[in-house]
Amino acid sequence: MQSAKAAETRQEHDGLGTLDVPAEAYWGIHTMRAVRNFPFSGYRLHPAFIRAFAQVKQACARTNAFLGFMPEERAQAIMDACAEIAEGKLADQIVVDPFQGGAGTSTNMNFNEVIAGRAAELLSGDRGDRFLVHPIRDVNMHQSTNDVYPTALRVAVLFELEQLEQAISRLQEALQEREQAFREVVKVARTELTDAVPMTLDMTFGAFADAVARDRWRIFKCRERLKRVNLGGTAIGTGLGAPRDYVLSVAGNLAAITGLPVSRAENLVEATQNMDVFVEVSGMLKACATNLMKIASDLRLLSCGPDTGLGEITLPPLQAGSSIMAGKINPVMPEAVTQAAIRVMSNDQAVTLAASMGQLELNHLLPLIAHAMPESLDLLTAACRGLSEHCVPGIRANKKRCAEHVEQSKALATVLVPALGYDHVENLVVEAKASGRSIRQQAVSMGVASPEAVERMLSPRQLCKLGFTPGEFKELQK
Repeated sequence: MQSAKAAETRQEHDGLGTLDVPAEAYWGIHTMRAVRNFPFSGYRLHPAFIRAFAQVKQACARTNAFLGFMPEERAQAIMDACAEIAEGKLADQIVVDPFQGGAGTSTNMNFNEVIAGRAAELLSGDRGDRFLVHPIRDVNMHQSTNDVYPTALRVAVLFELEQLEQAISRLQEALQEREQAFREVVKVARTELTDAVPMTLDMTFGAFADAVARDRWRIFKCRERLKRVNLGGTAIGTGLGAPRDYVLSVAGNLAAITGLPVSRAENLVEATQNMDVFVEVSGMLKACATNLMKIASDLRLLSCGPDTGLGEITLPPLQAGSSIMAGKINPVMPEAVTQAAIRVMSNDQAVTLAASMGQLELNHLLPLIAHAMPESLDLLTAACRGLSEHCVPGIRANKKRCAEHVEQSKALATVLVPALGYDHVENLVVEAKASGRSIRQQAVSMGVASPEAVERMLSPRQLCKLGFTPGEFKELQK
């Protein structure tokens, strides 16, 4: 009678010996060793990376079948298994920790074994039948981890960049809508956190929108950097171990499967050893994080208080802000966005170091890049959506508070400098502080200008003008 342990496991062999593998697992001995060796983080591979890896394997199987290197029935079973994984099935079978030695070999073998196991089932065999479909001989035919893994990462990042670009576009639109809504709201600008010249609130949101527009353009352009893949280069980019026809055609099949305009890199050796393209893209993601962090910080400042702070805008209330202070509302969305931005900046440093530490013909730290890049893309996409869906559209201007700040600020006198000169205006400011009057009141009191003239100088239309024209200040009395 078969023991309970035997019923629950199966034995598999490799060059290092024999191991028991769970009978129900699609993966095998190579994955088992990796799970034991690298219990580092408890993280799982990103879904976009899993999808892309399966599509790369599917392209390889299609190419081998078309060129006659693999029986059609076996190749079709492999391709069907890959398609299932790409659709999100069997994701629980991709179990190797992202942080691993071997430049991604453990991940590649995890996929090879799961695909082989599922393909064997599709051919009416058992998932552990490595004679029917072998992980290396069949699924990994004419491949190396060193060309499959970085190609899958490029494909995954390309897909994720499309999502980020859409999210950035929606945020830009939301900011532009607020820009239009705030055109008539005059407020005090601040430089180095002290009162500066007057401006309109729409200028603030217009600046936000333009910064985000640059991010949108960067993201669009950086996709070009990722379209050249080293698939077919095998171990170091020379294509050793793969037929020439396969090397020349496999990238085209990948393009057909993914719908992405990927193509074979001109220099496969260079594309195999250098990962600077990910540093470049990560740098653009860091730039986006920088802008999001600046916007989030400004929103917190402008809304702070609200009773004892600036309080010039009101953010939409999303949740209770305190477990003890009843009625308190915190700027939780800008705070969450700030944390996401910091993480992206941290990931950029990790990507930079990992890419720079590649040696000779291969970068052995690519798994770290493969973990950091999708995470950064996810965080930025979520941050943009959080702002565009739950924050920016609900922002309201506190017109009364803005007007009070304009009236109280002595920096308002800067408007008069072109007509009266710096020294004269400086004296006006001193007198206003001494008398406790506003700049508007002091100017009228000293006979510098009529109330109507000062009002025109502080109108939203005047403040939105680019500079002044000669004769513009003739109404001011000297």
